[in-house]
Amino acid sequence: MKPMARFSSLLALLCSMAVIAEEPVSKSPFPGPRGEKLDLCTREDIWGRPPKGFLDQFVRVQRDQVVAFALYTHDHGVLKLSAQLFPLQPNEPREVRLELREGNEWKEVARAPVLYPGWSAHFRIEPWDSTRSIPYRVRHGDHAVFEGLIRRDPVDKDEIKVAVLNCDSNQDRGDRDSFVQQLRWHDPDLLFFAGDQSYDHTEHTAAWLLWGTRLRDVLRDRPVVTIPDDHDVGHGNLWGEGGIVADSPAGDSGGYYYPAEYVRMVERCQTWHLPDPVDPAPVAQNIGVYFTRLRVGGVDFAILEDRKFKSGPKGKLPQMGPRPDHIVDPNYDPKSVDLPGLQLLGERQLKFLDEWSCDWAGVDMKAVLSQTAFAGAVHLHGSKENRLIADLDCNGWPQSGRREALVRIRRALACHLCGDQHLAVVLQHGIDQYRDGPFGFTAPAMVNSYYGRWWEPADHRPGANPIPNSPLPWTGDYQDGLGNLITMFAYANPVFDRMAELKARQRDPEAMRGDGYGLVRFHKRQRTITFECWPRFADPSRGTSGQYPGWPITVRMEDNDGRKPDGFLPPIVVTEVERPVVQVIREQDGEVLYTYRVARTPFRAPVYGAGTFTIRVGRDRPDGWMARGMKPATGDTAPIQVRLP
Repeated sequence: MKPMARFSSLLALLCSMAVIAEEPVSKSPFPGPRGEKLDLCTREDIWGRPPKGFLDQFVRVQRDQVVAFALYTHDHGVLKLSAQLFPLQPNEPREVRLELREGNEWKEVARAPVLYPGWSAHFRIEPWDSTRSIPYRVRHGDHAVFEGLIRRDPVDKDEIKVAVLNCDSNQDRGDRDSFVQQLRWHDPDLLFFAGDQSYDHTEHTAAWLLWGTRLRDVLRDRPVVTIPDDHDVGHGNLWGEGGIVADSPAGDSGGYYYPAEYVRMVERCQTWHLPDPVDPAPVAQNIGVYFTRLRVGGVDFAILEDRKFKSGPKGKLPQMGPRPDHIVDPNYDPKSVDLPGLQLLGERQLKFLDEWSCDWAGVDMKAVLSQTAFAGAVHLHGSKENRLIADLDCNGWPQSGRREALVRIRRALACHLCGDQHLAVVLQHGIDQYRDGPFGFTAPAMVNSYYGRWWEPADHRPGANPIPNSPLPWTGDYQDGLGNLITMFAYANPVFDRMAELKARQRDPEAMRGDGYGLVRFHKRQRTITFECWPRFADPSRGTSGQYPGWPITVRMEDNDGRKPDGFLPPIVVTEVERPVVQVIREQDGEVLYTYRVARTPFRAPVYGAGTFTIRVGRDRPDGWMARGMKPATGDTAPIQVRLP
């Protein structure tokens, strides 16, 4: 090598070393080795290096666009609103302003710091007048603004519509315009996103920003419930086991793999805007909780965390498949995996459901929202060749925990709405007998190109008592792989056998991939619930004909308690209250049979089992009148006159 060439090479090397030395050293806000490579695309130091990859480029927006979107709910006089920002540069203010419009003038009502990591800001306004719709805007600096509308509570509407969405696969980085257009056409009163808003496990903030910006034109002007699931916190699956530390991102040992600071950031961004948690004490590692209730238009939604307290299978059960949560042995005994001490919802959430079912102030109907289904309503996972007997990730396991949850949901005549399973189904749970439990609707994945699933019985035969006139071949009464009783009403299988086909045609409007969204209509006057299931590229303006085969399905609110009565207590007439709340307790074991607002009086309370019963009646809770030792009446019985205080 010539001397000049050698000198040039040395100079180039020194220059490159100088550039490297000038780049800021990356300091993770998440401690320990597991936190070193989390949220790299939205770290404070991204401005000192060139962008790398889709997400890294995506978060570097024009400075008048740094307010990405906002989410809100309001309940009983409290407005909570979260603003999500793109990463801020070092010289930019770390504060945003909330303004409300009164007439033609905008008025600043609050300021909030932008929190790092996560780049979110949070506002709490009380008292809040829920009878008016008020425009809002979030502002940063002199130019960045995001506008929306805080809707009034639609208590005067007879039909309350809830859109149910989940599982927004990162296999499709394109727009979500079809969802926005369809949802705006439906104009739901509430949006419920059941989890997996992010599939980029170690890049939650960037993926969360991508999710929100694609959907913000439907998010901006209605209440939204978002709850994180396994992929949002970087897991393949999640059994939170009270917040302990997991041994791998597979999660099957129980707990959370990534640092608690990361989990807290995810939950802060996705759930802070929900009503305050009903029992705010944190779990292990000081990870918070968010289980709560939200009332919209006279419908009361219990929001559960069905992952956070659930026991992990690894080390507790013998492995009966390729991994601890997948059972493929057809000869295994389902009772062998329902071990004493295993948790599903945990005692705190069960207590919450007990209290929630008794409080009917301002509401006519109830529903439960959570991440995943209380049954294993899937046979084939990932491809038609992968048949599982049982999947311990679903809430069909542990079976005793499932029973405890369903009994409490049934007491309030509530249905259950969820996602996660990548397969849309409507089923009725059986607790002691087929069809004696509540209905459950698992909405389809928004984009079903990540992990397809199918309902396809091995014998290709319908269950007992199939659904009359259904276009689907496999409906009726079945046992899932965990021995749970379920009645299949409808399912939306992809027509393709392999994930490669699903991915290749994920934007083909004519392809039936099994993806889309759910829409649930609560008819308060009729006391009915209608489940609708819409393909991703459907046109709802055509009417119901564009839904998946087998939908829509309408059930009565009372169908969520499918038990056959053994008798009826004497009729009760309540003066001064048209639709009182009634509770019936079986005295021999203290079991609360149900608590709900009746449609009218006289009312004859059904009872289940022999013996005597206590009945309680009240305006909004069962606390105004009580009678003990009541027995089922035979023949014509004079009504009992009840005057409530």
